Amino acid sequence: MRTTVNRVLLALIGLILLVLGLSVLVGSLDLQRHWGFTMPGWWPFTGPKDVLLTDRSRTRYRSDGWWWPVVFAVLGVLFLAGLWWLLAQFRTRRLRQIRIDSGDGQGALLRGRALETVLRAEAEDADGVEWAGARLTGRRGSPEARLVLGLEPRATPEDVVAGLDSRVLDRARTSAGLDELPAEARLRPVRHRASRVT
Repeated sequence: MRTTVNRVLLALIGLILLVLGLSVLVGSLDLQRHWGFTMPGWWPFTGPKDVLLTDRSRTRYRSDGWWWPVVFAVLGVLFLAGLWWLLAQFRTRRLRQIRIDSGDGQGALLRGRALETVLRAEAEDADGVEWAGARLTGRRGSPEARLVLGLEPRATPEDVVAGLDSRVLDRARTSAGLDELPAEARLRPVRHRASRVT
């Protein structure tokens, strides 16, 4: 969800900046002198000496008492919204606890870090994996795993993924008493220095 919102907001901001930039560029070309083309009356920039805010625009509402408070309130809201958006990029949605069925009808809570540690250790023990990272997201009753695996040069990605599903995730599902554990794995090659053959 956050990725979608980021893409939409960045696309809108980029589109607005593109339109503003093109309007300034077209207005600064002085098309009437070069090609005899007159810009429409509503166009914000009609010549190379135009400014963003004219003296009339800046002093138009000076006598109104509501103008500057409204301007500062809008700018403050935009600043706070931008700050919230920035901080949201660094917020992790790591799952702290997982609700599991204990068999007595009450349920139990399992620490998310404990299951992450087990997933990471099991993945690192898999053939062809040099290092691994694990993180749990989602809800307490339906966790999701995100894994990052560093593959050795001799590793086959297909075999690594098959072993991850059949052994690592299956064992985690069984030990935590989960019906399912959706997972997303990102495979990254591990760079090694070239070895000499003699």
